[in-house]
Amino acid sequence: MDPLADLLDGVRARTSAFCQAVLDPPWGLRIDDHAALALATTLSGHAWIVPDDGDPVLMRTGDVAIVKGPHPYTVADDPLTVPDLIVHPGNRLTTMDGVDVTDAWRLGPRTAGRTLDGSALVASGTYQVTNDVSERLLNALPDIVLVPAADAPKPAMDFLAHEVGNDAPAQQVLLDRLLDIALVATLRAWFAQPGTAAPGWYRAHGDPLAGPALRLIHDDPAHPWTVAGLAAEVGGSRAAFARRFTTLVGEPPMTYLTGWRIARAADLLRATDLTIEAIAHQVGYANAFALSVAFKRIRGVSPQRYRAGEGSAALAGAVQVGAS
Repeated sequence: MDPLADLLDGVRARTSAFCQAVLDPPWGLRIDDHAALALATTLSGHAWIVPDDGDPVLMRTGDVAIVKGPHPYTVADDPLTVPDLIVHPGNRLTTMDGVDVTDAWRLGPRTAGRTLDGSALVASGTYQVTNDVSERLLNALPDIVLVPAADAPKPAMDFLAHEVGNDAPAQQVLLDRLLDIALVATLRAWFAQPGTAAPGWYRAHGDPLAGPALRLIHDDPAHPWTVAGLAAEVGGSRAAFARRFTTLVGEPPMTYLTGWRIARAADLLRATDLTIEAIAHQVGYANAFALSVAFKRIRGVSPQRYRAGEGSAALAGAVQVGAS
């Protein structure tokens, strides 16, 4: 599996919050839904995405944006428009002073607005990302990813837009799957744009030496890989392979391997009841002690403390390993 596929595998929509908002200027929505990731598109009109710390981004008709959370931000008809509504988890709407207006704004299934003939129509779906592997993907992205309409995955977005307002059986499952497709296609389109600051592991995907090595690491992190062993597998000399991998990916092969192993271990610690010894074997360490030493060196806490919910402060910096 290639790195992007591996990192996206943990980003799955499951009963995600979908909404299409019908709006007339001046309008402003304060997004405070705590979602780790949101995908939005303007079906008609335009919208400005205004982060609290950063430059506003204009989303024209047909453009697709991916916005990183969970910090609040504003979506409005103009960067200077003061929001008058707050969007909470589950698409609950309140006024700025806390009055719940969700029912008053409901125009249909997953559709909100004052009237159905507003000049702007914005559709969005959100993800809650809880695993460590997926955090590595988030750390490789800017706060706002914008793909213009000409490069956006139009078939996926058209289908998603068509289905958001429906209320047929299994509708949520269908929307979840469509959102996953739209997210993957949008990220691929953004990574492929000239001048995009794509992470090293993505830029290295097509390289004849670094690309196959990345796939080997992701497919079998438990294998006792060495630089020489990886070089032999991909058909290069040890020195040439190490130089090429480091240049393209942004870190040496063994550093990348360690970061990936620890990320996988972190997920297993939080998501399973496997013993630390069993997890160590799954991710390539000889025993629980060896994993604990490496885990604490990178995360700042032991596996036991991480499993207990500690180490979130250390995680913010640690997930940068292998993300560039």
